[in-house]
Amino acid sequence: MEKNMTPEQSLRLIEEMIAQAKRSFSRVSFYFLLWGGLLTLAMLATYLLRDQLNAWGQGAPWGAAGVLGGVISGVHGARQGRQAQVSNPMDGLIGWLWTSFVITMIIIIVASVMDHRDPGAMITALTGIPTFMTGQIMRFRPLIVGGILFWVAGIAMHMTQDALTHTVLYCGAMLLGYIIPGILLKRQEDGLRTA
Repeated sequence: MEKNMTPEQSLRLIEEMIAQAKRSFSRVSFYFLLWGGLLTLAMLATYLLRDQLNAWGQGAPWGAAGVLGGVISGVHGARQGRQAQVSNPMDGLIGWLWTSFVITMIIIIVASVMDHRDPGAMITALTGIPTFMTGQIMRFRPLIVGGILFWVAGIAMHMTQDALTHTVLYCGAMLLGYIIPGILLKRQEDGLRTA
């Protein structure tokens, strides 16, 4: 049997659901900080080693960042899943959004490497989609702006072949699109934990 709720109980239930969603969403700060740091280091390593490595060797920092980030993300995600008291449907949506991004990114990397093209500009532009959408789902403006910056950086990278320009654009997009929003989400998460 359904129980009729008073307006106060309904309001309390809504407030609890919003608080759970905020706690749930704020857990993504770890991933933005992890991947922002790893991918920025990979780009800097590629730029600094560009004259010492052949095309395959220049992919090594990206491969190392991908494997390391994948392992750390997997372990962290498994721990989070065991500790989660509540599963929010939006968590699943964000998870599938990022999974589809990774699959598409891998397809682009493989196709680009087979055609002997640098996939960096296309992947940078592609990164705008899940970043922007995560920001929209969470109603978190820094990620929305970050997604737009990834699109702008990807377009600008398509317009030049200069390695330094690519490095500056990519690292700038990572800083403004992943790292700073990650820090802001982390602060929000810490604030929710103490509340």
